[in-house]
Amino acid sequence: MTTIKGAVALVTGGQRGLGKAFVEELLAAGAAKVYATARKPVESEDPRIVPLPLDVTDPASVAAVAAQVGDVTLVINNAGTTVRGPLLGASRNDLEEVFATNVFGVVAVSQAVAPILARNGGGALVNVASVLSWVAGAGVYGGSKAALWSVTNTLRLELARQNTQVVGVHLGYTDTDMTRALDVPKNDPLDVARDTIAAVERGETEVLADEVSRVYKAALSGPVEGLALQG
Repeated sequence: MTTIKGAVALVTGGQRGLGKAFVEELLAAGAAKVYATARKPVESEDPRIVPLPLDVTDPASVAAVAAQVGDVTLVINNAGTTVRGPLLGASRNDLEEVFATNVFGVVAVSQAVAPILARNGGGALVNVASVLSWVAGAGVYGGSKAALWSVTNTLRLELARQNTQVVGVHLGYTDTDMTRALDVPKNDPLDVARDTIAAVERGETEVLADEVSRVYKAALSGPVEGLALQG
């Protein structure tokens, strides 16, 4: 369980979309300071927001951020990327780009901040995954989120010894730049962020942010009426 009031947070990809929503909701919940990263960050008028440059695929960039966030107690691995199209049509560059950000980048940030969280009492680490962690047919992106789910579960076990709460967040389409062109129902990013922050404060380890995530997670344990999973 991690208390948000007075917390110091780090949000990767924190200057737009869901990351920006996390920053806003953390401050609304009483966080004292939020480090909001982007590859090319812009300054904020709010003194509680500290913009930092970060490329999660660059070890030197990750190390530089870790050196500046020694007071952090909550880390949200939100940065992500995608490519469209089927897995069989993906190039090696497509695979490397998506996995470098969505999987290896999360691991790199987690490795860098774990000792900081330990020194500050344990805190919490939140990984933003997807309902596509459990749904086949989503190409390279789906594969990366399935890998991230496994990584998150492993981090939860490994970080338990230092009292770090590890939370996996699963959600369907959410209204961000990544999904803007899709004509489908979408979650409000602020709702997802608010629900995630509440789950962190309750000491939970998983957030199912919408009905589609709850349905598909239930299907992992057995058949769900009216739902057919396509392999």
